[in-house]
Amino acid sequence: MQSTDRPETRLATRLAFLVGGFALACWAPLVPFAKARLGVDDGMLGMLLLCLGLGSVAAMLATGMLSARYGSKPIIIAGGLGLALILPTLALASTPFTLGLALAAFGACLGSLDVAMNIHAVEVEKGADRPLMSGFHALFSIGGFIGSLLVTLLLSVKAGPLAATLLSSVVMVVAMVVAWPRLLRTIQAEDAPLFVMPRGFVLLLAALAAITFLVEGAILDWSALLLTSQGRVDASHGGLGYMLFAVAMTAGRLGGDAITARFGDRAIMLWGGVIAVGGFALLLLGPNAIVAMGGFLLIGLGASNIVPVLFRKGGSQKVMPAGLAVAAITMTGYAGVLVGPAGVGFAANHLGLPGAFWMLALLLCAAPLCAGIVTRSQKQGEANAHRSYSSMDA
Repeated sequence: MQSTDRPETRLATRLAFLVGGFALACWAPLVPFAKARLGVDDGMLGMLLLCLGLGSVAAMLATGMLSARYGSKPIIIAGGLGLALILPTLALASTPFTLGLALAAFGACLGSLDVAMNIHAVEVEKGADRPLMSGFHALFSIGGFIGSLLVTLLLSVKAGPLAATLLSSVVMVVAMVVAWPRLLRTIQAEDAPLFVMPRGFVLLLAALAAITFLVEGAILDWSALLLTSQGRVDASHGGLGYMLFAVAMTAGRLGGDAITARFGDRAIMLWGGVIAVGGFALLLLGPNAIVAMGGFLLIGLGASNIVPVLFRKGGSQKVMPAGLAVAAITMTGYAGVLVGPAGVGFAANHLGLPGAFWMLALLLCAAPLCAGIVTRSQKQGEANAHRSYSSMDA
């Protein structure tokens, strides 16, 4: 049987991750234009943005079931091309209702692609003699940088939102056409269940993913306010913290596969978590802005490879079908991004923003504390797999 790890399958997987990050980043610069075009207030805009998240979460659940029966390839193709087709409609929608529908559809395509490409990445990595997952996830971040840069440049030269999205869609279509024949045709066994309630080990992986994504979403939305409210930097430099965090996370993932191959998943979870928590301490206790910025770098580097490890373990466990496990981890992680920033705001009202960030650090302690469980529970999961499926069939 031909290995799933080949240059062409690695290229196709990287292109899928690149398109996912690229598409999401293309929408971000369009938000002010959409608000001005529709004439809505911040409250209505927030409701519209929620449509994207709701569409993503709904599609993630369906994708796990569809991948278990049909494989990840058709879903990757449909999701990637769907993003390319829907993106221009986000620049054309003239009413809140039509924009909400377009955002829900865009989110559904993004959520489907997100789950399917991680399932595909797990299959490719299984055929390799080395870790690959961190590198795949790095391409999502790189795609986000390229997408935001391209659309911002086009808008800055007065190309207009529609022209910017059309050109971006062409880039995505080309990437998916290149990936199409190189994607794996693997399909789960025909008697595999279409739905299994996440339990045990998979629930632990999902909870850790939710915490890690929650931290990332909170830093995106609240880091600038934390820095400016404490007088560390002025408002014009408030975004510097997240920029350093994002650069460190991308760099960490680019080198993450080599580090994982050398030291193993347990060391990544343990020391990555310790470094990230230490970054929070440096950020919150540092005496000046330079030290605080170093905290953002440590958080990004430490957290960068935790999620790839979780996906790897979710794809290799035997307690439930790999596709459904990856879907569960993706859904809970995305829920952390959606709910996390609001939770930080609620905590900040009672504890202050620094107190809310200390809570994030406390939650992130779960990663190093659970490192041993995550990396040794595989054998236990395999031993219990037959009993799990027997009880499910009964």
